[in-house]
Amino acid sequence: MSKKLLEITAEIVQAQATVGKMSPEEIELTLVRTFATLQRMQTAEDGGKPLDPGAPCEDSRLEDRTGDKGGPMDSIQENKVVCLECGVEMRQLTAKHLGSHNLNPREYKRKWGLPLKQSLSAKSLSKARSKAARKRGLPANLVKFQEERKRKKAEASRAAAPQGQRPGEGKKTGGPPKPVE
Repeated sequence: MSKKLLEITAEIVQAQATVGKMSPEEIELTLVRTFATLQRMQTAEDGGKPLDPGAPCEDSRLEDRTGDKGGPMDSIQENKVVCLECGVEMRQLTAKHLGSHNLNPREYKRKWGLPLKQSLSAKSLSKARSKAARKRGLPANLVKFQEERKRKKAEASRAAAPQGQRPGEGKKTGGPPKPVE
C-alpha cells in the first residue's frame, strides 16, 4: 500500500507545484508532510478510528524545518512581500488580496503584529515611490500646504472674533444675562 500512498503523494504535490512557485526545499517538505498525513489517514482507517485533524506529525525533523524563520516583519523583503495568510509572494499586498482572507490592511497588520504605519509593499517598491515623490517635489509642497492651511485657519479665527477682542477670548459681559422675552 505504501507505493500507492507514494504515488498519491507525488500527484498531489505535482498539482500544487504546477499552480504556484515552489522551491526544491518546499517541494521536499510538502512531499514529506503529505505522505505523513496520508499514512496517518490510512492508519486511522485501518484501525477504524476517527482521524484527529489537529494531531501533530510524528516526524520531529518536520517541525524543525517548518519553524518560523522570523517574525512578520521578515515577510516584507527587498523585492517581494509574502502574505502571511496564504504564502503568496507579491510586490504589494493589496486590499483586494487581503479581502480574499476577509481582512482589510488594518486588520491584517493587527493580526500579525505589524506597525500600522508599515507599508505592505516590497522595500524596493517603497524606495522607488519615495524617490519619485521627492523628484516631483512632494515634501516641499506638503510643507507649503501645511503652512498655508495654518495661516488660513488663523485668519478665519481672527475674522470670526468680534472687534476689540483677541481670538480665543470669550464674550465679555457687564453683568448677569438678560432674560429672553
